Amino acid sequence: MPAKVDPEDAVKRLVAAIDEDRLWRRHLEIATFGETGRGGVNRQALSKAETEAKQAFLRWATAADYETGTDAIGNIFVRRAGAEPGAAPVVAGSHLDSQPTGGNFDGVYGVLAALEVLDAASGIGLGTKRGLEAVVWMNEEGARFQPSTMGSSVFAGEFPLAAALASQDRSGVTVEDALRAQMTVLDVEQVVPFGAPMAAYLEAHIEQGPILEATQKTIGVVTGIQGLRWFQIDVRGEEGHAGTTPHLGRRDAMAAAANMVTALQRLMRDESDRVRFTVGRFEVSPNSPNTIPGHVLFTIDFRHPGAETLRRLGDQVEAVCHDHAGGCDITVRQTIETPPATFDTAISDQIRAAAARQGLPNMDILSGATHDAKYMTGLCPTGMIFVPCEGGRSHTEIESATSGDLVAGARVLAEVMVRLACA
Repeated sequence: MPAKVDPEDAVKRLVAAIDEDRLWRRHLEIATFGETGRGGVNRQALSKAETEAKQAFLRWATAADYETGTDAIGNIFVRRAGAEPGAAPVVAGSHLDSQPTGGNFDGVYGVLAALEVLDAASGIGLGTKRGLEAVVWMNEEGARFQPSTMGSSVFAGEFPLAAALASQDRSGVTVEDALRAQMTVLDVEQVVPFGAPMAAYLEAHIEQGPILEATQKTIGVVTGIQGLRWFQIDVRGEEGHAGTTPHLGRRDAMAAAANMVTALQRLMRDESDRVRFTVGRFEVSPNSPNTIPGHVLFTIDFRHPGAETLRRLGDQVEAVCHDHAGGCDITVRQTIETPPATFDTAISDQIRAAAARQGLPNMDILSGATHDAKYMTGLCPTGMIFVPCEGGRSHTEIESATSGDLVAGARVLAEVMVRLACA
C-alpha cells in the first residue's frame, strides 16, 4: 500500500513549485506557431500551425515521460500516473486552435497551466492517488470547421462523430481528411474512448471580458456558462442591373437581409444588457458594385444565461426573418443550441477557498463565452478559473495577459487539482 499523502503538505509544495518563467516561456513558444506578424496568431483547427503547436505540447509531455493518448476526434490527453491506476484522473485543459486573427492566451493558457501542474508535481516528486491529466480539445473555436467546441462535445456524446468528421471548411476540406493528415504527424501512444472516466475537470482561461480587471480581482470563480443558439440565414433573391432595374420589381437579397438584421436587433433589445446578439458573418453574392445582390448568407450568435429567454427570443428568429424577406426566398437553419450550464458548487467552493488561502482577490463570475468545460458538466464535477486579460479584449491580435496573473491562476488550479487527486 502506498503511503497516504498529506494533502496540506502536498498543496504547499506543489503551489510553490509552479514555475512562472517556464509557464511564460511556453506561451511565447506556442505564440510562434501561426504568428501573423501583428502580435497575434492564425492557428485554426487542424492547420499546419496548430499541428506544430500540438507537437510542441507533446514534446514537453514525452520529455517528462507522461502517457499520451488521443480519441477518434483528435483530442489529445497527457497523463501523469497516480498510485491507483484504476482511479479516474483529475483533468484540466483547454484548446490550442485560434481565431483567424487570434491572440496568444485564449485556450493556450488552459493547456499550458494544466501541463505546468503536471510538471511541477513531477519536479518535486509528488505522489497522488489519482492521475493528473492535461487535455487539448480539438476545434474549440469553430473558425475553420463548425460547430465550435467540436472535440469536447463529441467526446461527451453531445454531438455525433459522423457529423463532426463530415464538417467542411470553405475550401471543401473535411474534418476527417484534415484530422487524418494531422494524426500522421503527431506521435501519440494510446487510444482513448469517448466519455473516458474523469474524477473532475477544471479549465483555466483568460476572462475574455473586462470585469476582473475593472474590479481588480485576480481570480474569477466561474459559476456557469450562458446558453447559446446559432442560426444560419440563407436569402435568395434575383440578380439584376443596378442602373436599369426598377426598385419596385427588385428581389434584392442584400436589402432583405439588412432589414432582417435591423428587425432582429429590435427584437433582441434588452434594457438589462444581458442579451448577446451578433451577426458575425455576412456573405454577399455576386459582390459586384453594379449588380443587385442575388444571394446573402449571414449568421446569428445569440446568447443568454436564462433558458426561458433563450427559448423565447430564439424561437422568434425565423418568423422575424420571414416577415422581412422582401420577396426573397429564405431558409433559416439553427446550427447550434446549447443550454446554460451550471458548474459544480463543490468545485467552485474549492477554487474560491484556494484563491483565499493564497491571498488572491477573487469573485464569482458567469462566463459569457462558451468553453469546452460546458460539455464536461454531464460527465463529472466541473469548474473553471478565470484570470484577467488587458481591457477585456480577446479574439483579437492585441489580446494580452500578465505572467503574474497567469501564474496566479495556475497556482489555484494546482491546489484544487492536487486536493482532488489526493482525496
